[in-house]
Order: sequence, then C-alpha cells, then structure tokens
Amino acid sequence: LSAFRQRDCCSSNMEDDVSLKFHQQLLLISENLVTEDVAALKFLCSDLLHLRKLEGVKSALDIFKLLMAQGYLNAEDTFLLAELLYRIKCHSLLEKLGYTKEKVQEHLHEKGRVSPYRQMLYELSENITNEMLKEIIFLLQNHLPKRWITLSALDLLILLEKQGLLTKDNVQILEDVCVNVSPDLLETIKCYKKAEEYFNIGGQKFSNIERCVVGKMDIIPLKLFTHQCVCLSSDKGKTVHSSKLCILEMAVECARQRQMELHTFFFSFPQNMKSYRMEGPHRGFCLIINNVNFNSSERKGSCKDAEQLQRVFTWLGLDVRTYTDLTSGDIRNLMQTWQHLQDHKDRNCFICCILSHGESGAIYGTDEKLVLIRTLMSHFTAKQCPQLAAKPKLFFIQACQGNKIQRPVYVDTDAQTPDSSSTQESFSLSESIPEEADFLLAMATVDGYVSFRHIEEGTWYIQALCSKLQLLVPRGEDILSILTQVNEDVASRVSRSGTKKQMPQPAYTLRRKLIFPIPTAPPPS
Repeated sequence: LSAFRQRDCCSSNMEDDVSLKFHQQLLLISENLVTEDVAALKFLCSDLLHLRKLEGVKSALDIFKLLMAQGYLNAEDTFLLAELLYRIKCHSLLEKLGYTKEKVQEHLHEKGRVSPYRQMLYELSENITNEMLKEIIFLLQNHLPKRWITLSALDLLILLEKQGLLTKDNVQILEDVCVNVSPDLLETIKCYKKAEEYFNIGGQKFSNIERCVVGKMDIIPLKLFTHQCVCLSSDKGKTVHSSKLCILEMAVECARQRQMELHTFFFSFPQNMKSYRMEGPHRGFCLIINNVNFNSSERKGSCKDAEQLQRVFTWLGLDVRTYTDLTSGDIRNLMQTWQHLQDHKDRNCFICCILSHGESGAIYGTDEKLVLIRTLMSHFTAKQCPQLAAKPKLFFIQACQGNKIQRPVYVDTDAQTPDSSSTQESFSLSESIPEEADFLLAMATVDGYVSFRHIEEGTWYIQALCSKLQLLVPRGEDILSILTQVNEDVASRVSRSGTKKQMPQPAYTLRRKLIFPIPTAPPPS
C-alpha cells in the first residue's frame, strides 16, 4: 500500500510539473502578443467559442482559458494554439510549443480547426488598407448603424455577421463591395466560393465541407453508411430512407475527398501580406551610433557611413539623431533613454544604426567592452516599450562578427582585438533577435566573419544599403526585398587582393511588409 501511495505521489508531482510548464508557456506567449494579435485570435476563435464569452476577453490569456475550458487546449494537445499563432503570422512563438511553421503546415489538413470561411475573412481583413476600408464603409453606409464607429476591418466583418448580412453560405455582400474596391479582395472571395460550392449526386444536393444535406433533412454529420435497410434520424425525427443510403454512401467518400481538397487549397492559400502603417505625419526616430576612436584603433571611413545614413534616412522622413564615440555604458544608457520616450506613440517605426567594432552577437563601446546586441534590442519589445508595440523596429549593425584581423592597404576590417582576459561565447543571429514580432536585425556580415571598410569611402555594407534605399524605395519595394539587393551588391564585391569577400545577413520577425512612402524630394545622392 505504501508503494502504491508513493507511486501515486510521484505521478501527481509529475503532472503538476507538466501543468506548471504548460501554463508558463501560455503566459510567455501571452506576453508577446499585442492588442492587434488578441483581436485576431478572438476573431479566429469565434466559431469555436461562445460569442458572449469572447466579448469579455481582454487578453490572450483570457482566450487560452476559454479554449482550455472547452477542451480545445491542454498540455497534451497544443495544436489549436499553434494553428492560431500560425494564422496570425506569429511564427517565432511556435517554438514555445515545440512547433515550427513547417510542422504546423504539415498537420493542418488533418488537425486544423479554423474553418476556411474564417480563414477567408481574416485574409480579407489583413489585406484591406485604410483607404479600402473607407470605401467599403461608404458603400455599406445603408447597412451600418449611423453612430457606429469603425475601428478596423475585423470590426466591420464582425458587425456584418451579427446583422446576418454575412454568413458561411452567403458572402454576396462582400462580393458586391469588392467589385468596386479591389480585384485582389474579390479574387480571394471567389476562391473561397469555388472551394465551398455544392455538388450534386443522383439529383441530391450535398455540401463538400464536414456535413451533407439530403432532401428536406436538417444538417446531419457525415457518417459511414451501409446498404442495410436502416434509417438515420436527425434531431427533429425526420428520416433518411434506405433508398437514399446508396447516394449517401457515394456522397461520403466524395465529400471527404472534396473536403481534403478544400483544406489543402486554403492551407496553401497565398497570404498577401498587409503593410505596416507608414503614412503618418511623423515617420519615426533614427539613431546613429558612430564609434570611431578606440584606445587602440580608429575606424577611418566610418564618418562617411554616418553622414550617408543621416542623409538617406532624413530623406525617408525620419528624425535622425547621431551619437559619436560612446562607451558600452553610454550605449546602454542611451537605449534606456529612448526606450522610455513617450513621443514613440505618434511615430510609425524606430530605427537604430550602429557603426562599431564587434564580436559574435555583440558590438564594442569605445572603452573596448562588449554590449550584447540582444540586450540593446530588448529595450524596445512591446512589454518594455509599449509605445512601439506592433510597430517595426529596425536595427542595422555595421560591425564584424568575428575576431580575425585583415588589413589590406585601402581595406580595413571592423574587428577589434579582444582582451585576452575576456573570452566571449559565440552567439547565433537567432539568439540575438528578441523572441517577439516586429523586429528586423540587419547584420553587415554572417556570424564569425569580418566585414570590410574602405578608409575613405566607408563600409561595403552601409554604402550598399544607402545606395539601394535610394534606388528601390521610389519603386515601392519593401525593406526585405531591398536587403536582398544589398546582399547581392555586397556579395559581388571583392578586396583589391581578390581574396576577401563579405556576405550580409538579415533576420526578422516582421509580420507585415515594411514599405517606406516614396519621398517627394529626389534622393540625396
């Protein structure tokens, strides 16, 4: 008996540990979701949870509690939450649940719970711009309450559903407005309707999603039927006689096949990414930290980089502030100061450019002490800097990520000879970027390698970055496409000796496209 009690006690302790870890995971995920994410989760769960309970939701944790209460989420099965994070493009949080983007995609067709209808509406909301929303509201003004204030595209869709104007089987009202507003939105709706359409077998009508309708029957879940002379009853007591069983039997397999096609279609649906809001009167602040003079070296050519960055980002509408020769302590203090700046709330984005020597996952202050890149970026997470929540935070780092010293005549490296008493561990780029959305970390070189600086013309990376921004922003290219062009430019360069190359590396958790508005003035150079 004592052994049994001891075994039960150990089992209970293990269950408690699993439960604690599970709740810690949910708390961590919740802390990394901003208001827009919570609204998206509520919308995607509206077919699974009671609407009245969803209206009282204030945080992601509230949603998690409701899902657990309904048996949709527990420590043993977290796939629904993984699916939801995948749907709202918070891919970086999937690893908290032991998933990857690819693993979720692999199992969606068999385990996915978000309906194609809900997916379609959410995709529409993500691609409706502010201008489109204004046009749609104007076209629907006769259907909307006179004093209703629109907050977002999701709010509009929710209202249309509440009024019964929009349902799974009737999306005509969306088609009517999208004809005039956007061909792309209309195509999304048409794709959904094509996949959702009914098919006929033996003169009877069946739905190709989850359920079938026969004659005047109520909707009955699909089951495996036999040719036996039996009857199937709905809740109202109506029956399906054996004469229709053959049709049902044929319908089952066909419906399942069509259902699989529908899921596959929507799970691979091309998700046109929405862009970050960048049309406000104040674009944002851009910090430039230019470390030139060190105890044992001078980073000649760096001032050329700083000047070019200031010209280009000023042209792009940012309020640029330049800081020269900061120690490690100065850099940390500066980040703390800008972290608490209230003016961020009226800005669209935040940019920080650091020009210095560096090591793996870190940059040097002029006192030759290292500051972890991750530490610098962590000041601007949604929790630490709420004014920048859901806004893009861009960090451009011009510094070596290795300690090899290479000194050609006109080409210098951005490596600093480390103090032998302070050996640093190696940090991967994924370890440097914060584990939450809306960050971009653009490194001049891959981990472990040097980056090159011309002592008169500046660094390969910063000069290529400024050149491509001036060339491609007027063409409407997004920042990731521009950085790809920067990679190509830098990778094609070679030192005078013909033996030294460089490869930049961006990493990001951006959820949307970042497109700078096209400046009215010509490029600075």
